[in-house]
Amino acid sequence: TLARATCRLGLSPNEISVIGIGFAALGAGAMVLAPDHRWLWLVAALGIQFRLLANMLDGLVAIEGGRKSATGALYNEFPDRIEDSLLLVAAGYAAALPELGWAAALLAMATAYVRSLGGALGHEQDFCGPMAKQHRMAVLTLAALASAALPHLPVMAGALTLIATGSALTAARRLARLAHVMKETAR
Repeated sequence: TLARATCRLGLSPNEISVIGIGFAALGAGAMVLAPDHRWLWLVAALGIQFRLLANMLDGLVAIEGGRKSATGALYNEFPDRIEDSLLLVAAGYAAALPELGWAAALLAMATAYVRSLGGALGHEQDFCGPMAKQHRMAVLTLAALASAALPHLPVMAGALTLIATGSALTAARRLARLAHVMKETAR
């Protein structure tokens, strides 16, 4: 499998997590330049997907490869926040709507915050959507591909609006579910 092949390379899970930031930065840089060079939308889409692959592989290498570390949980979470922010903010600049990219990034951060807060309070972390990380990145990837094919349509603006709105709903939904669990536990 891919996890075993990655283990043979000798990369630690933490190194794989950091590599994911590099892929996100590549995708973000491609997005910023893509309005003038539409083929770069394809590079952006690949950067997003390779970022997700790194996010998956770090956990698989840690578990299947028996390479867990004391800082593994930190490296599993923090790079995700950097990657989301890089990609969403860059998408905003590519769409000539930087405020929308920043809003999408902050709302994506809110979804992760509420999930982590639940875990910090001793409850199971809630990964519900409608706009969890994999959903945000699917929308962003599809928007990058569509932007390459339809450069004169505001595809990325629509995608960011969907991501921001969906992230706000996701954060609110997770918060409501956490409040419910906390009330049930207190009984």
